[in-house]
Amino acid sequence: MAFRKFLSSLGVGAPEVETTLSASAVRPGDQLHCNVRLQGGSVDIEVERVRIEIVTRFEDLEETETLWSNPGVVKSLVLGEKFELKAGETKDGQVSFDVPWETPLTHFLGGRPLKGARVAVRTELTVDNAVDRGDFDEVQVHALPAQDALLQAYANLGFRFDEAEVKKGTPTGGRNSQVGFWQEIEMWFPPEYRRPGGQLESIFFARHDSLDLVTGRYGPFAFPYDNIDVPAWTAWLDQHLRKTFQQ
Repeated sequence: MAFRKFLSSLGVGAPEVETTLSASAVRPGDQLHCNVRLQGGSVDIEVERVRIEIVTRFEDLEETETLWSNPGVVKSLVLGEKFELKAGETKDGQVSFDVPWETPLTHFLGGRPLKGARVAVRTELTVDNAVDRGDFDEVQVHALPAQDALLQAYANLGFRFDEAEVKKGTPTGGRNSQVGFWQEIEMWFPPEYRRPGGQLESIFFARHDSLDLVTGRYGPFAFPYDNIDVPAWTAWLDQHLRKTFQQ
């Protein structure tokens, strides 16, 4: 890494950062607790910044696997700035993240993984403008009950889930979006919807009290958390999709 090459050029043993998560599975709106340990190298150094981030895998059109070649920041928090780390010194700290409501999902329907979806915690150490972004500590982001209810409604109607993609920007129908990206969950239409080989891209915009569903170019449609009803939502979704996509 460029950071370690920089330190080696100065004859400095590289410091290390280790981040431990209190839990490997969360839901949007939860808190994620982390323990961060900073271990000094062979000489004293001046640390410019220690930052911890929640990152997700953004869509990469040139990438065919689910690698981390194009990570995007979901949330970032500076843990410390401009302090001395002595040789061999150990500094420990704890931090709690509020997981944003619009954090991309990695798991759904009772723990099924979503193909293409990855979220992780990454700790960044900066010394003299050289940056070590550390490793990716994977986090499972499970669907909220209302998100799972709608995804179950799709499954009840015979939709087959393909993959999830996170894209930069704000999509059509992204009402009150608080972030600069969105997650699309792609699924195959069942044959009775008369769209052979066709895919539907759906977006679930979560908030603290409700979520918005966008189906293709249509929406948003609001679903409150205090009135989750899978049979009723399945019936609504069936009527909406047949009316919208069988024309």
